[in-house]
Amino acid sequence: MIPVSEDLLRRFDVPGPRYTSYPTADRFVEAFTRAEYEQALAQRRHATVPQPLSLYVHIPFCESLCYYCACNKIITRHHDRGAQYLAYLQREIDLHAGLLGERPVVSQLHLGGGSPTFLSDAELHQLMGMLRRAFEIAPGGEYSIEVDPRTVDTGRLEALAAMGFNRLSFGVQDFDALVQKAVHRVQPAEQVVALVEEARRIGFESVNVDLIYGLPKQTPPSFARTLQQVAQLRPDRIALYGYAHLPERFKPQRRILQADLPVAGQKVTMLAQALGVFQEAGYDYIGMDHFALPNDALAVAKRQGRLHRNFQGYSTQPDCDLIALGVSAIGRVGTTYSQNAKTMEEYCDALDQGRLPVVRGLQLSRDDLVRRAVIMALMCQGQLRFETVETAWLLDFRSHFAAELEQLRALADQGLVTLDDEGVEVTPEGWYFVRAVAMVFDRHLQADRNRTRFSRIL
Repeated sequence: MIPVSEDLLRRFDVPGPRYTSYPTADRFVEAFTRAEYEQALAQRRHATVPQPLSLYVHIPFCESLCYYCACNKIITRHHDRGAQYLAYLQREIDLHAGLLGERPVVSQLHLGGGSPTFLSDAELHQLMGMLRRAFEIAPGGEYSIEVDPRTVDTGRLEALAAMGFNRLSFGVQDFDALVQKAVHRVQPAEQVVALVEEARRIGFESVNVDLIYGLPKQTPPSFARTLQQVAQLRPDRIALYGYAHLPERFKPQRRILQADLPVAGQKVTMLAQALGVFQEAGYDYIGMDHFALPNDALAVAKRQGRLHRNFQGYSTQPDCDLIALGVSAIGRVGTTYSQNAKTMEEYCDALDQGRLPVVRGLQLSRDDLVRRAVIMALMCQGQLRFETVETAWLLDFRSHFAAELEQLRALADQGLVTLDDEGVEVTPEGWYFVRAVAMVFDRHLQADRNRTRFSRIL
């Protein structure tokens, strides 16, 4: 990590995709149906050497509403809904098992939400059993779960470890009491500290902490205190997100007063503070909004050029097919993306009829695949060799991407990339703005002037 000027941070504080996929999910269409998805599953089943397989399970329930949240969620205190949801997940798993064939090997699993720990230990154990009957969960893989610190104690962490989870992600956001009250998520710092210490004692391979800057009532001095607390806590990984205030799209955010939000200059200052604190604490900057200790698998993968990206962000796993289960879940199989129904009613209705709940998606074109390869190389390896793309896709890079190369020259003039006859490489300073570099190759975005639906890249 190197220092980065606040002037440069301000200049590139613009909306843009996070590129957990390319094309991005806003390009999915309803013309892509479960029939296309089933065809992709059949092609995978009959492939001579299928792609490695990853699983994502979406658990939409939360007991209380966090005002900043933009996730697909259901707020309820009725925990009996968990049992009903598991029954429908079983149907969806069974349908996949019939299409995929005998227990495909899985080396990566992530439970997200919502709050997966809304489910009881018995229900989570039941879910893992359902998955193990349909899939072979390989030893030594990455098996992670998002944890709401307010819903777990030492006993629950031990139970999660016994189920096979080896990675935890704690939602912290901010330790400041005023900020927590403003976003309706009160959780004392002492509680999180104790849980992280217990997770280490139990033997989890990696503990992640999520932070958000730009929240209501946040100030540079208050956020500096949170940053110091996190640095002292020393989680293996840190995810640092900029809050995107889009109340017209996300109803819960309407409870946040615009007057309580830090202004743009304060947000930039908070980001600069975070970069400085985590650098001083010895973290490697992975890219975009992720930091990891040098011995963490994510940092090692970046140094060795093995970094990948999927719908959950940066990953150490090879380029995988992703089976996504649950309401609103997004998956990737072969050259397709697919998304399940976003409402519980629509999701359950499809399964009641014995069909997969896929309602939209995308069949990637050749141009999409080329651009995805280019964008992911930049996002993960920070460099792109023209000859590699030309050999893989049988095209002339300089003529095919002539307009994009002109835009890259402008970024080179600003010190974000170096450009020569062989290729392009993101500079150490440019890593902070890698989304802006990737946006150059996004054909859909370049043709679309309405970018306000995206979060800001910083």
